Amino acid sequence: MERKTIENGLFPQCPIRNILARISDKWSLLVIYTLDKTNKPTTRFKELQREIPDISQKMLTVTLRTLEEDGYVTRTVYPEVPPRVEYALTERAKSLQPLINALIKWAEENMEGIIKDRKKAVRRRQNAT
Repeated sequence: MERKTIENGLFPQCPIRNILARISDKWSLLVIYTLDKTNKPTTRFKELQREIPDISQKMLTVTLRTLEEDGYVTRTVYPEVPPRVEYALTERAKSLQPLINALIKWAEENMEGIIKDRKKAVRRRQNAT
């Protein structure tokens, strides 16, 4: 599974479009947040999978590869039997963490109102038909 990259768009060099195309998916920010909240320098794949129980092994693999390609995560493979693979946040990802935390705080403060507005919109649509 290939992740989105904006190369042939109308404004291919637009920084926000190119960044958001990669990290605004369902899992990327959650993986970065989870790697940060473990408060350990490195985290193993299975440990990440346990922390995010609703992510499939395939999607976690794809997400980690994308984050590694973009320089948010480092991957270290140890030549052991069985092989040990550890992931760590880069300085780039750590610099993103305050923004993720601010977004989480904003979501917590606004979620109730957003849910109410969604329900109102559904009722309006139902009443209009």
